[in-house]
Amino acid sequence: MKKRRIKTHVIFIIMGLVLVLAGLIVFSVYSFNSSDKKEKVQKKEKVVKEEKETRKEYNASLIMVGDALIHDRVYLDAQQADGSYDFKPMLELTKPIVSKYDLKYYNQETILGGVQLGLSSYPRFNSPTEVGDAFIDSGFNLVSLATNHTMDKGEDGVLKSLEYWNQQKGVVTAGQYSSFEDRDKVRIYEINGIKYAFFSYTTWTNGLNTPVGKEYLNNVYSNDKAQQDIEKVRDKVDVVIVAMHWGTEYSLGVDNQQQEIANFLSSLGVDIIIGAHPHVVEPVEFIGKTLVIYSLGNYISNQVGVERLTGLMMGLNIKKVVENNNTTISLEDLKADLIYTHYNNSSRDFKVYPYSDLNNIILPNYKEYYEKYKNVVTERYQGIEFGPLREA
Repeated sequence: MKKRRIKTHVIFIIMGLVLVLAGLIVFSVYSFNSSDKKEKVQKKEKVVKEEKETRKEYNASLIMVGDALIHDRVYLDAQQADGSYDFKPMLELTKPIVSKYDLKYYNQETILGGVQLGLSSYPRFNSPTEVGDAFIDSGFNLVSLATNHTMDKGEDGVLKSLEYWNQQKGVVTAGQYSSFEDRDKVRIYEINGIKYAFFSYTTWTNGLNTPVGKEYLNNVYSNDKAQQDIEKVRDKVDVVIVAMHWGTEYSLGVDNQQQEIANFLSSLGVDIIIGAHPHVVEPVEFIGKTLVIYSLGNYISNQVGVERLTGLMMGLNIKKVVENNNTTISLEDLKADLIYTHYNNSSRDFKVYPYSDLNNIILPNYKEYYEKYKNVVTERYQGIEFGPLREA
């Protein structure tokens, strides 16, 4: 009996030891698995964190409008009792739209030489500097200055224009220069982490050539000049924007010269080409990765006819993604609306209206005109969302 009790006791002890050993093994395995699982989670979190750190995204919104063509009736309507000029009320309906964007482009068709130089209208314009004040008040900060009217007041006009623009902080201009050194200076700008270069050229001079040795005053286009300019910056910036004063006046179509220049600029790696001069809207298209807006039409003018009083406002987002030391640039969210310059029968009360704010009293049959010019713009590219530009 005693031996059996001892044997039973030993068995219990052995069983206990086995259970303890099994528990230790299970605990060790569990601990190892937990540790391994925890380590894997930590590694995964580290990879995700590293991916987030290596992938960076930058965005900048851009809005573009057409020509500020300031006839005498426009500046006379802006004249105040004290002799000063106020164009801000003319732009008040589009200001809330424009101001929401990061980059805001327009074409200053006429020289801003100011009253001291003597104001004038067609065919040789000179406008009050208060025109620029109104556009800057609306938020515009990217201005094209090379036009067929740049030399309307000769060298004095250009220098007065530059005197005004050089005083405006935060505004980028191109197309008029005070010297060859000024013209050939490499200018690189940055917004929201996106580096860009901006050029302005004209193919038209109205026969008003710049003085010999002072060709820098008006940036007249040539393939060689554009290639030299763009090659200086192409590898240093994310985006190249070129404003082109080109095309056939009052033509809703694209002419051969526009097509040839657009193809050439695209081959140089230009990202966005913004067209002016026709004073009416023209098609938009992509040539490869290059967005080409052949003509935005007039933004504000005293020209006659719905076609010449209708312009295009176009917005988009420039997206830059940096990942694994690779940078990609894309133009996204292309949106557009048409605008209309209205004035009364006495050529007073000038105001720029988004078409979405029009009615049949302001412009009879405005919906039909909207569809007509929308179809012109989208003839070559249908990927543009048309409608009120209330959000950037």
